[in-house]
Amino acid sequence: MKNNLSRRRSIAYVSSMGTTQLHLRSPWIMAFWSLMFPGLGHLLLSKYLRGYLLLAWEIVINIQAHVNEAMFFSFIGKYEIAKNLLDIRWLLLYVPMYLFAIGDSYRTCVDINNNYILAARDETEFNIFKMNAIEINSLDKKSPWAAAAWSLLMPGTGQLAIHRIASAFFILIWWVIIVYYSNLLPAIHYTFIGDFSQATSAINIQWFLNIPSIYFFAIYDAYINTVEINKLFDWEQSKFLNRDYQYEFFKMPSK
Repeated sequence: MKNNLSRRRSIAYVSSMGTTQLHLRSPWIMAFWSLMFPGLGHLLLSKYLRGYLLLAWEIVINIQAHVNEAMFFSFIGKYEIAKNLLDIRWLLLYVPMYLFAIGDSYRTCVDINNNYILAARDETEFNIFKMNAIEINSLDKKSPWAAAAWSLLMPGTGQLAIHRIASAFFILIWWVIIVYYSNLLPAIHYTFIGDFSQATSAINIQWFLNIPSIYFFAIYDAYINTVEINKLFDWEQSKFLNRDYQYEFFKMPSK
């Protein structure tokens, strides 16, 4: 019976594309990231397909509905312009999926937490080294601050540093697209040479308002996943040493 139960859930899976693991998360934090940008909460939960779909949906529908532009003009008090910008046909498609992303990331996080508790009790073994024709991946410890620093420099590189290939390429591709269409780099160039009016006029506000969510998510995701992978390494190492090297009749000292 114990062997059958131990195969029901695994706490982690190491593949050539990265390390996917179960661990305890706050459902409210997952809902917060989905509130900031639909799909981000699901990416944190390693629900990649759902996260990719929601994130792409958010960008496409947001642009068609002019949501970011309307938000910007609302912030500066130009409510009539904001109202006229909104395309109601696209906006009514935007709202249901936005609410779904928040609610689903919260519910999914609760489910994953429950599965983690059961998997941790089962203590199922998993492979910690994977090698094939395209990649080598192994469970090891890395610096969370180094991963965060790489993402601070270029979103997606922190994920590459900790071997989360799927997330890394997705973030890198969307980051390049968003930065290009927002005209961020020309605006930075004009700022450096002191031409602030040209820098302001160069910015495409519809695309620019996507940058903060993606940028800070990349930093947070790289940091928190490095911390959790380090915990997983310690957990697996302690199980290995206890199973293969600890004397079975050793009595733990007690007070």
